[in-house]
Amino acid sequence: MKGVNHSFGSAPSGIMEPPEVLLPQPDIFARRALRLRELAEQVPPLADFLSFMARMVQAQQQVLDGREPAWRPTPGAFDVALEHGMPPLSAASLRRDLDWRADLAALLDALDLHVAERQRPLLEALRAKTDDQLEELAELILELKPGTDADRGLLPFVAAAMQVAWARLALSLPRPPKRPTGAARSLCPCCGSQPVASVVHFERDRQGVRYLHCSLCETEWHLERVTCCVCHKSGQLHYFGLDEAEGRLALPAQAEACGHCNSYLKIVPREFNASAEPLADDLASLALDLMLDEQGTYARNGYNPLLIAG
Repeated sequence: MKGVNHSFGSAPSGIMEPPEVLLPQPDIFARRALRLRELAEQVPPLADFLSFMARMVQAQQQVLDGREPAWRPTPGAFDVALEHGMPPLSAASLRRDLDWRADLAALLDALDLHVAERQRPLLEALRAKTDDQLEELAELILELKPGTDADRGLLPFVAAAMQVAWARLALSLPRPPKRPTGAARSLCPCCGSQPVASVVHFERDRQGVRYLHCSLCETEWHLERVTCCVCHKSGQLHYFGLDEAEGRLALPAQAEACGHCNSYLKIVPREFNASAEPLADDLASLALDLMLDEQGTYARNGYNPLLIAG
């Protein structure tokens, strides 16, 4: 596979006021698991990895649907934050309130019958961790740190449980928050986390509109196309993808690379594949990250908590 430049177009026409912020759908993980299973067939070198991730994500949906959390916010708990444009679900503030560790235990139980022998020690190691040790792993995730070699394989499981806890909370919000502005417009308006990638929607009410997708709570928020999500400049954006021999896109995910700040974020246009999904397609397009890393010009910006790298 090779990298090529792609002309990606500009702002959509016909939509004057797209929704600013989209809260997650209740079946977010089920749809992601379906996409991961599709990608496992389409990307043979990553088939085992993507198949396991599909099982993990399906377990996330099972936990989201089947477990009632011990703590729920009181009515009106987020009104002040929503009114003043502050992230109502701040990860740093709520980490010790949400019982994400119980979500982790339920996730491990759901995975217990579906993991290979090489992955079973990871489940056992997580079950042996104390609450304080699990909190340390959660802090690594929130601070975007890879941790030690011994902990690195545990972090995606912890991150998966945290995604469930924060997505559940986002689903309980009475209304979406306002779109962030200024320097904060690349951070999730719900929880303040980094995006995993951006997605260009194909639905009728938001066709051609680009949204950043949160790496933690699954919220999406509108960011104008042909705008770097890091430095917010335009004019020096380049689009790289992985092409098959026939010249068509092997995967819909592309890298939107900025010549101003030399960073890139994956962008997933659904016009190429209506089932494309930011986190899943980011995992399946790791060859694109490797290619750009070898070139050495652009540094990855998107954070995928299910892919903890050193």
